[in-house]
Amino acid sequence: MRDRTLKTVRNPRLTFLVVAAAVFGGTVAAHAYTGEQFARDAKVGMAEARSIALRAHPGKIIDAELEKESGGSGLRYSFDIRQGKLTQEVGVDAQTGKVLENAAEGPNPD
Repeated sequence: MRDRTLKTVRNPRLTFLVVAAAVFGGTVAAHAYTGEQFARDAKVGMAEARSIALRAHPGKIIDAELEKESGGSGLRYSFDIRQGKLTQEVGVDAQTGKVLENAAEGPNPD
């Protein structure tokens, strides 16, 4: 009988490329957002604003933007946070870190 066990192929170069793509590709995607041109005017950074938004409404951030909008200081982060079948919009003031909005957007299409 033949031994039909699967053998692990080890290719350090391939492993390195896969890990590097996951780390650096994920980093780029995590930092890219609409409105980056306003970031220099914000006192609260994106990472801190994300943390504030997720404390206000736990879930998975599916969209993020920094925008000029009335209310608060006039500069806010806006996050769409998915939890189950619902999406919540959470707005965080980019100068103070105060939650300006925390409202349901409606059911997610499946």
